[in-house]
Amino acid sequence: MGGGFGSDMQISDLHEPVMLDRCIELLAPAIEDRDAIMIDCTLGLGGHTESFLNRFPNLRVIGLDRDPNALELAKQRLASFGDRVTFCHVVYDQIEETLADLGVAKVDAVLMDLGVSSMQLDEKDRGFAYSYPAPLDMRMDNSQGMTAADVVNTYDEPELVKIFKEFGEERFARQIARAIVIERKSEAFATSTQLAGLIVKVVPFIPGKSSGHPAKRVFQALRIEVNGELDALSSAVPQALDALRVGGRILVLSYQSLEDRIVKRALGAASVSSAPLDMPIELPEHAPTLRLVVRGAEQASEQEISANPRSASVRLRAAEKIRQAA
Repeated sequence: MGGGFGSDMQISDLHEPVMLDRCIELLAPAIEDRDAIMIDCTLGLGGHTESFLNRFPNLRVIGLDRDPNALELAKQRLASFGDRVTFCHVVYDQIEETLADLGVAKVDAVLMDLGVSSMQLDEKDRGFAYSYPAPLDMRMDNSQGMTAADVVNTYDEPELVKIFKEFGEERFARQIARAIVIERKSEAFATSTQLAGLIVKVVPFIPGKSSGHPAKRVFQALRIEVNGELDALSSAVPQALDALRVGGRILVLSYQSLEDRIVKRALGAASVSSAPLDMPIELPEHAPTLRLVVRGAEQASEQEISANPRSASVRLRAAEKIRQAA
């Protein structure tokens, strides 16, 4: 696997689960006191799953992850739980076929912890970070698919502008795309610092208004494009809702507005009547299928953010299945 971790570092040191206590509190009503099944759609290093398995002795977890390195580490971390964990090397938009392959009809809980993992950010040969030189890769499954370098070096200028605007919400998308196209004529982009260095020259620093590294939004956009993250999420949430039994719960942790918007719309649409406004009575097929169990999106506490800075941008949403769709 890709490196950067010393042999004396424990797997649990690599990943501090975000809003763990709140996740357990919100999903507990669906899984406690029963033989329950939970899907961890983004298993990562298994931090959330480990805590759930310890807390609920009758729980089984189906852990999905597209990153084979993360799956291998999660298998080590969760080995003591034996067959209470099933590991699946898939993208989480394959929930339906994964459950069919396992012969599972419905599940009691679904957990989605979106975005790039701590391990992926910290592994220096993955190219997710802009603070040190690394191959411009950004694939969550680095065994297949195009890399960020492929995107930067082959997409035409309008395509680059589009993804920087849509996926990075970058104000200077046009200027950055133009600079990339000019620069790559003389030298192809190969490393994260090479690209970040160019962006720093293009994006102006505005005292009192600029926050974070100037390359942050472009790197986010490239990661989303390379991994097809928003398309996968748009497909995964309806599959997750369909997989829940009545009384089952879904909880999603999002880390940027584009993800949160998709989750908010999907959960919101399923939690209100779909009957036309002029219909005198609500037919059963128009009744809501979900009940929201938190108001809006919850954020991490100041205490947690202080202990785990990567929780600063998290938005938590959760809902309970109250009716199967017609």
